[in-house]
Amino acid sequence: MPVESGSAPRGRLRSLDAFRGATIAGMILVNNPGTWAAIYPPFRHAEWHGWTPTDLVFPYFLFIVGVAISLALGRRLEAGADRRAIVWKAGKRASILVGLGLLMAAWPFIRLNPDLGFRDFSQLRIPGVLQRIGVCYFLGVMAFLWLRSRGRAVLAGVLLLGYWAVLELVPVPGTGIAGVLEPPAATLAAWVDRAVLGDHLWSAANREWDPEGVLSTLPALVTVLLGIWAGEKLRWTRSGEGTSPVPAAPWLVFWGVVLTLAGWLWGQSFPINKQLWTSSYVLFTGGTAFVILGLLHAWVDDRPPHGEAGAAGRWVRALEIYGVNAITVYVGSGLLAKTLGLIRVPLPDGGAGPLSGVIYSRGFAPLGSPEFTSLLHAVVWVAGWWVVLWWMYRRGWVWKI
Repeated sequence: MPVESGSAPRGRLRSLDAFRGATIAGMILVNNPGTWAAIYPPFRHAEWHGWTPTDLVFPYFLFIVGVAISLALGRRLEAGADRRAIVWKAGKRASILVGLGLLMAAWPFIRLNPDLGFRDFSQLRIPGVLQRIGVCYFLGVMAFLWLRSRGRAVLAGVLLLGYWAVLELVPVPGTGIAGVLEPPAATLAAWVDRAVLGDHLWSAANREWDPEGVLSTLPALVTVLLGIWAGEKLRWTRSGEGTSPVPAAPWLVFWGVVLTLAGWLWGQSFPINKQLWTSSYVLFTGGTAFVILGLLHAWVDDRPPHGEAGAAGRWVRALEIYGVNAITVYVGSGLLAKTLGLIRVPLPDGGAGPLSGVIYSRGFAPLGSPEFTSLLHAVVWVAGWWVVLWWMYRRGWVWKI
């Protein structure tokens, strides 16, 4: 992954970087509580059906991937870039993302005990967050290159309706029952995961299903397509090529409200569910992403330059610092957290425990209630990584895949 250096990134859509920064900071926050046993409800995923603010984070990142595809590749195509070169580069980036996801799952490669040796990878989890981002990014690039706006809309409709039909109308093999949406291991999506990936599934679900599984990747692609749609509007507005007299910000907010309501209404019969990435979930989360990006665009990109020195400008810059190195902090934070959990240190009772647990129990737990101190640990973790990213930002270091 090359590093761009010299000066901080220029010519970027600041609202998108701010949105990306807020999203990745949210990812880091909810992934690093002091203890998983004490978490305020908004910072937990929904048990199954329904949603919490935490369930919005991942689809927002995929939506942002779609916006970035439209903005970046649109300019390259206008400049006469070769499509085959774009496909090659997209494939390379997607492979790196998948590889990083597998690295995080396999870390560390050796056992941390006296006999050492390589870990047993016979049940290594293959799906994951970065893996899904990589696959959906590549498919999104293909859709952007080879389909026009109407074609992408048709593709999105086919995927959402097709996914609904498959889950609701196709019997789960071995049961003969269709429309099974719970419990998690009994759904058709879980059956496909086991059939395709075997034991290489999420250990927290006893390897019976996976929240980033095979079948649910198809509606996740629609989240990227929604981002591409939003990005097209932003690109046309910025270049002056659009035929619509409506500015980007109100257009984004309007369609965001429409999509959110459509997702909520569909959710009354086909529940909003992050783990299944249901079609209603796609519309609901995509709609709220439209609204947030529209508001940020009006607040950030449509403001005069002198507003950058005010409080709003400082908040945007703080989020940008997270946004321009999003993958760096996601991978770095994940590897560090896992490492701290694997290092064993002596305990007062004569036993040994993970270093991460000792840091929380001695440095945070005495400061208040379990829920408060667990959140405090996560906030300090996010702030600590912000310092690292600020140091990189000041030097113009941007790790790019």
